[in-house]
Amino acid sequence: MQKVNKNVVLALLSLTSLVFLLFQLYYYRSYLSHKNAAVFSKVRGRQSGQDSTRWHVVRKFLGLISSHNIPVYLIDPLILGLVDKDIEQIKSSPDGPSLECKYFCAQRDFTTFALLDKTWRHEIGLFRTAEKMGFQWLKIINKDPRLDGMDDLSGIEIPLHYIFKLASHAIHLVVFYERSGNYLWHGPLRLKQHMDRKFVPFRKLYFGRYPGAYEKPELLLISIDDLKVQIPKNPSSFLQEMSHSRFLECRYREARAFFQLYPDDTSLDAVEFRKKAKSLLHLASLTLNNLGVKFWLSSGTCLGWYRQCNVIPHSKDVDLGVFIRDYKAGIIPAFQKAGLLLKHKFGKVEDSLELSFQGEDDVKLDIFFFYEEDDHMWNGGTQAKSGKKFKYLFPKFTLCWTEFVELKVHVPCETLQYVEANYGPDWKVPVKTWDWKSSPSNVQYNGVWPVDEWDDVIQIY
Repeated sequence: MQKVNKNVVLALLSLTSLVFLLFQLYYYRSYLSHKNAAVFSKVRGRQSGQDSTRWHVVRKFLGLISSHNIPVYLIDPLILGLVDKDIEQIKSSPDGPSLECKYFCAQRDFTTFALLDKTWRHEIGLFRTAEKMGFQWLKIINKDPRLDGMDDLSGIEIPLHYIFKLASHAIHLVVFYERSGNYLWHGPLRLKQHMDRKFVPFRKLYFGRYPGAYEKPELLLISIDDLKVQIPKNPSSFLQEMSHSRFLECRYREARAFFQLYPDDTSLDAVEFRKKAKSLLHLASLTLNNLGVKFWLSSGTCLGWYRQCNVIPHSKDVDLGVFIRDYKAGIIPAFQKAGLLLKHKFGKVEDSLELSFQGEDDVKLDIFFFYEEDDHMWNGGTQAKSGKKFKYLFPKFTLCWTEFVELKVHVPCETLQYVEANYGPDWKVPVKTWDWKSSPSNVQYNGVWPVDEWDDVIQIY
């Protein structure tokens, strides 16, 4: 009998505990969760817990950098893409209430901001404050390419990226630097051996796989999701720029090795030619950029950049490439207006177009137009006295930015393949005697222009 009473008591106690536990769960779901959701909805609308975490991390980060007077701006491509769709509405109601968390609660692992290096110098205080706010942080440094040159490879390191992590979200802060070509540059994100590669999923970062080059953006202050942030004034232009921003450095180490084998020509004539070629290249860049025509360093000018980080003094001209799809009828009059006389026009838009302009003294500007086939690209050449046509074949390539003679300019990203196609495996060896009809490794005979077309396809001035 006594044994039965004990079992009954235990059963009653268990039942009572279960009822109490169920009551607590019901209370939490029916009261506390609704109460918290109501508080969140006042500032961002109803969102999941993960969504609200992203918003809270961004808000705390903006508070952190504001307390240290650090002027950052938003460059996150996912958020900028959403903002761009609503930009007119956002501009028309800059301080209007946000009914939902549309931008900073979007599904993502990071939110990306940019910082101009010259606007901030006091990182120690920032890190201390960040830690007090609960952030973990990581600083990525690497070599400063702006200090490299033919005389010195400095090896001095500068901060390129910062990562601030709180809870399950991270802020990626990309540091931009001004360079002598009047543009902004950010470096690659390369982790040192001792760094924690599991700190965040680095491969998902939008910036840092390659260095990048950008125009200086005009900024706009907006309010989204009840947070005030600066963004590029034209988000769509920035996003387009981002997709073609990859940057290649001049290869100073290899150039120094080249000049040890083949001492540079420092004669008065060589110095004077390089000065004129630089001036001509800057003028050509300004003219084509004003027309919206994309171009790149080609032929000997590209070889000079890749091999010796300078203009080849015995080349006597400046060579540029342009995709035929980017051709505009205004190119010739624009260069003439800039003071360059048309020296010759060979071929036609449909086939083997080539333009040559006379620069200062005997320095000329050659523009080669490139045509795209299924598995290669090519540009044409014409022999004026015979009407013979030639074709120069290149493997397909894309365009990257570089800095050359204090100018931000395009070069083929696949530069080695481009140079080897034109100059063969011995491209490192200087050649002063060059026949454009037979010397290039990629030249092919391409027939003869019909005599009745010569007046149109062979124009010499």
